[in-house]
Formats: sequence, C-alpha cells, structure tokens
Amino acid sequence: MSIKTVFSFLCVSTILLSACNQKTAQPEQQPNVLFILVDDLGLNDLGYTGSTFYETPNIDKLAEQSTVFTQGYANCRVCSPSRASIFTGKFTARHGITDWIGAKSGEAWRERKRYDKLLPAAYNRNLPHDDISLAEAMKNAGYNTFFAGKWHLGDKGSHPEDHGFNINIGGYESGGPRGGYYSPWNNPKLPNLHDGENLSMRLAKETSNFIKSNSAKPFFAFLSFYAVHGPIETTQEKWQKYRDKAASKGIDSTGYKMERVLPIRTVQDNPIYAGLVETTDDAVGLILNTLKELGIDDNTIVVFTSDNGGVASGDAYSTSNLPLRGGKGYQWEGGIREPYLIKAPGIASGEVNYPVMGSDFYPTLLDLTGINLLPEQHVDGVSLKPVLEDKSFKMADRPLYWHYPHYGNQGGEPSSIIRENHWKLIHYWEDGRNELYNLETDPSEQTNLANTNTELVNTLETKLTNWLESVGAKFPEQDPEYDAAKDKARDEQIANKLWPNKEKERLKFLAEDFEPNASWWQSKVTKD
Repeated sequence: MSIKTVFSFLCVSTILLSACNQKTAQPEQQPNVLFILVDDLGLNDLGYTGSTFYETPNIDKLAEQSTVFTQGYANCRVCSPSRASIFTGKFTARHGITDWIGAKSGEAWRERKRYDKLLPAAYNRNLPHDDISLAEAMKNAGYNTFFAGKWHLGDKGSHPEDHGFNINIGGYESGGPRGGYYSPWNNPKLPNLHDGENLSMRLAKETSNFIKSNSAKPFFAFLSFYAVHGPIETTQEKWQKYRDKAASKGIDSTGYKMERVLPIRTVQDNPIYAGLVETTDDAVGLILNTLKELGIDDNTIVVFTSDNGGVASGDAYSTSNLPLRGGKGYQWEGGIREPYLIKAPGIASGEVNYPVMGSDFYPTLLDLTGINLLPEQHVDGVSLKPVLEDKSFKMADRPLYWHYPHYGNQGGEPSSIIRENHWKLIHYWEDGRNELYNLETDPSEQTNLANTNTELVNTLETKLTNWLESVGAKFPEQDPEYDAAKDKARDEQIANKLWPNKEKERLKFLAEDFEPNASWWQSKVTKD
C-alpha cells in the first residue's frame, strides 16, 4: 500500500481526522510561505555571493535578512530531478527522476550522435503520484496553494494542479520558455496579454495578485522562474548597460578554456545573460515589495534557491561559476552548489556552514509552519529549524548522495557522488574510476586525492554502492555499438571548431555594433 493510499485512508477516519489535518498547536495566524526557485542560476551569479558583474540588489537585500546556507546543494546537476526532490523530500535515486524529463535514454541515446561508451539509464518521467508532494502536505494543512512558472515534472496528468496546487499559472511539461522571454510566448497555461511583456515580470505579477487576493488565509506560493534558462534574452537597454560595464573593466581576449568534454566559460562578461539576471532580480523585488506593502512580510517565510549550477558549458554558455569547477550538468561543485536562503519570522539572519540539500526544504517548511512532519515521505530530508533558530546548533553528520547515470548536454559524465563531512567522492560509471576531494581545503576540486587515500575511497565507494542498491537505483549500460573512432572525431571537432566559435560569439556579444535578432528587443513596445 502506498504512502498516499495510507494517508487517504487515515483522512476518512473520524478518529484520526485531526492527524489528517497535520496541525499542531499553532499561533492564531500560521506563517505564509513564498518559495522562489530560479532556473539554472549559479551560486556566484549574485552580488552577495561575490559577482562584480551581475547586479542583484533585491536578492542581496533578501540575503541580508535571511539565514544564508553557504554549503547549499541542489539534489542534481540538472533541473527535473532537483525539482522532484524539493517536492518529495527524497534524493533522486529514490524517487527515480534522475535526468531532465525528455532526455533520451537507453538505445534512443544513439539518436543524439554522441558516440558515448554507455547507454544512459532509464528514469521516471513524472512526479510520482504515490508521493505526498510538499504542496499536498501544505494544502492538507489548510494552506491555499499557488504555482507560477516552470514545472517540468511531467506531461498532462502530472502538472502542478495534479500534485496539490489549487492554482497553476504557466506550469506544464516544458523545461524552457517556449517563444522566449518576451510576449508572444508559447505557453498553454499563460495567455499572452500584449506584445513585449516580460515573462519573469509577468510571473511575479501573477504571484503578487494571488497574494493580494489571498492574504487573509495562510498561503503557499511557489514562484518558479523560467529564467535564467536559455535562450538568453534581454532588452537593448540592459545589453548596453552591461556591454559598457564589461568594456570599462577591460574585455579579456579569451573567455573559455577546455574542460574534459566541452569548452567552459572562465569569465562573467555576457551582457545578454547579465540583463536576464537583472530582470529576474527586478521580478523578485516586485514580489517582496508586495509582501511589505500588505504588511505580511514579517509573517511570511521566504525561500530562495536554484535547481542546478549556472550554465558554463553547453546550452547558452551563459556564465562562469569560478572558483567552483564546472557548472550545470557537471559532477563538480559548480554543477550542484546553489544560493540557499531561508527568511523566517522571528529568526535572526546569519550564516550556516552545515551542508544542506534541496530535499531539506520539505521537512523544514512543515516544521516552521507547525505542521506535523511526514518522516515516511521526506525520508532523505532533515528539518533545518534547529539550526535556523540557533546558528551554533550542531546538526548531526550525515552522508549526502547524488546519482546521475546519464550524459549531460553540458559536458557532465555518468557518475554518482557521496559527500560525507568535508570529503567528496565521485564514482564514474564509464570505467569505475574515482575522484576524491577535500572540500575544506580544495573547494575548487583541483587535486584528486583518490590514489593517496585508498582506504577512505574504498569506504566511501562501498557506502555509496550500498545506498544506491538499497533504493533500487538504475545504472547505465555499456553500448555494444560504441565506436571509439567516432568518439575521438567528435572530441576533435569540439576542440578545433566549437571552442574557437564560442570565443568569436563572446566577442560578438560585446561588440559596440552588435545587432541581435530583432525579436530580442520586443520589450521596447511594452506598456510596463
């Protein structure tokens, strides 16, 4: 019998009706919850984390008022698995969504003409209905639930309204902004109002309108931006601002180096992406101002995070995550380390260095709102309430696990990860090799210590393998049609053609006479 079936049975029991409501002794007005999730935002894409190029004053101000978890992690290096972990409180190998929904797997992977050694593992393609989603838990406790923006957790029958949200604005199966960031866009859940309207601002306004109409009752509002996912677009004014800013700092002659599979950005100087980031910050500011204007900011929990690292390779090659290695799709810290903020009523701001995951949001939000925890549901998440209330509180040590038996569009390799204390082991499925990093002394993961710490490697690898087997993880398989010559030819084309072309494109974006596709500037006609 599934968890959801058991829960539904309890809900019809008169004796256990109060348990079904999941309420404990609570204040007269439960705190509201605003969850802000940005897509593909890197840890170092913000002012408060050290970027000197992007400007994010609203998010920076939120950070000043929040508990900043300096070792916050997404549950995966790509989007859908991380999002599923937020809603289930489970690590990815347990809920089974291990790649972005829509990615090829098995023999279908050959259609990508990648010529890789492995056939990626199969994976679940919708948020499991047997789980009690975070939205359902909040709804069952009396919260009015609202979703706006990117969903990417299943097709029809597995949209936000099928997993506990009373209202869904803009969320469906797509993982990107079809039609771009300026209306007219192609989103069946978000009607076009007027040409040139900005998508991020529209989602913020929809969220703001919901809050204004529902502030008398506790709400759970989930604002999930499509930004800053590609295609990257901005206005002419913002492009000019950041183009001039880059020029004033001095434009580097090169902006890439070669990683193992693809070239990777080493500088933050993309004026188009910078404008996209700033608009996202503008949208965050709009919704935070709404809370303040309504006088409910002091009784609203605000969460801010991202679903994976910034795109440094592949896709739009948008940003650099340095000093962290890698980016979206990669197995290193740049692919999984995230901004991770929680602002809660009555809780002082400050920093926490305890490693945390996206799956921890589920029990933490239940705990902060006075709702009974569901330990059989959020089995891999822990409530962070104790350390939020007392920054010196010593949380129990625990291993963290990542499982990605796939090839990333951005250069990542099929691998699984265990982090325990300050040690991080990456196990690669192509050849069984391991990398071991001491994140305390080497957060940039430049020195592989696997060969000099064999006993620790064996211990961590055994623990990782046992855990993966215990949750029924799926693994990639060798491709019997693998062609090493084609694989090598592809690598040579990337190094000899793609890399130089990305350098040329970077300088083109920064040229004074840059002329983009005209549709990028549709915001010129906006009425906002």
